[in-house]
Amino acid sequence: MAKMTRKCSDSPTCSVDYAFRRIGGKYKGRILWSLNEHKIIRFGELGRILADVTTKMLTQTLRELEKDDLIIRKVYHQVPPMVEYSLSETGLELIPFITHLKEWGDKKIEIEKNKSAENILPV
Repeated sequence: MAKMTRKCSDSPTCSVDYAFRRIGGKYKGRILWSLNEHKIIRFGELGRILADVTTKMLTQTLRELEKDDLIIRKVYHQVPPMVEYSLSETGLELIPFITHLKEWGDKKIEIEKNKSAENILPV
């Protein structure tokens, strides 16, 4: 009897899957949020804002966001070269949802901080 192997498809299985493939990952949401706050950001500035990201990972993530039409990359042909990033119309559509996620995260962080404070108070 032949062993059947199951192959994962690269195509999304539902709209939620499709959305999270575009904005999922460690840095994509933070990059989109930073672009929302600053409107236009140069590569080096974005690297300073996201201090824990390597240059390689930042470059890769920005390329993925550009490929998915969530950001716009504008290259200025000058010496030294300058590249600016901003949100595309599609990227701007995500901001209300990211805002909601941020508010949810802020609320949950506050709850956890309060729980930790309760646990260290003397009885």
